[in-house]
Amino acid sequence: MEKASFYQEVYRDLEALIGDERDWIANLSNASALLNEKLDRINWVGFYILKGDELVLGPFQGKPACIRIGVGKGVCGQTVLHRKAHVVPDVHQFPGHIACDPASRSEVVIPLEHQGQILGVLDIDSPELARFDDDDAAGLAEIVSLLVKSCDWV
Repeated sequence: MEKASFYQEVYRDLEALIGDERDWIANLSNASALLNEKLDRINWVGFYILKGDELVLGPFQGKPACIRIGVGKGVCGQTVLHRKAHVVPDVHQFPGHIACDPASRSEVVIPLEHQGQILGVLDIDSPELARFDDDDAAGLAEIVSLLVKSCDWV
């Protein structure tokens, strides 16, 4: 299946899961479970929520993870700092990469932004080099957009 079609299907599945639910913890929990189920060749998927100058571990699927990441640190912190998605084909070539799971070899991180404010990031890791590309980032950005507008963030 073409990536754009795949991500449209995941978007529709998530939209149905969310329904009228507005709780961000519930929606991010279901989103991480759905992405874990639908995406192949990944070993971790989850969210970090921005609190002050740190990202704090939120709902996820996978092995235990780093709990706090400073803004500007690692791929997730750089995503917040620069307010743009990062597709990293080889995490060991990314300066300052934080290795929560040494099996991870590539990563994609998408910022969650609402009304000009960064809320956190969606982080997905793979044990495969170059697992993600710009098409993945675009599809995941649409999913993140759905989550941002479907949740109450207070």
